[in-house]
Amino acid sequence: MAKDKVNAYLGFCVKARKIVLGSGAIDTLRGGVHLILVCSSAGKNTFKLALKYKNRFACPLMICKCGLEYAVNKPNCKIAAVKDLNLAKAIVANACEEYEIYAGGVEN
Repeated sequence: MAKDKVNAYLGFCVKARKIVLGSGAIDTLRGGVHLILVCSSAGKNTFKLALKYKNRFACPLMICKCGLEYAVNKPNCKIAAVKDLNLAKAIVANACEEYEIYAGGVEN
């Protein structure tokens, strides 16, 4: 149920153009990012970029285990940034086992 809510909120972000997809597009942003999403199937370098963006924008990092590309309807999308504060709060509030907040840890 919570996975469906998060997917719905991500759909709202796409429809309202409040989400930026891809590391190149996120790199051009100066601020206004409230949540970073990274796919669990992303490579090590993409995950390092997500951590860099998390620190740069001082926002939470969420790991999507069910495939971010399906949630945002963009093939091969591995990283995204939510620019709307209320939608970011709603996504974080409805985090479940498919979408978990990154709390730090040991890198492999």
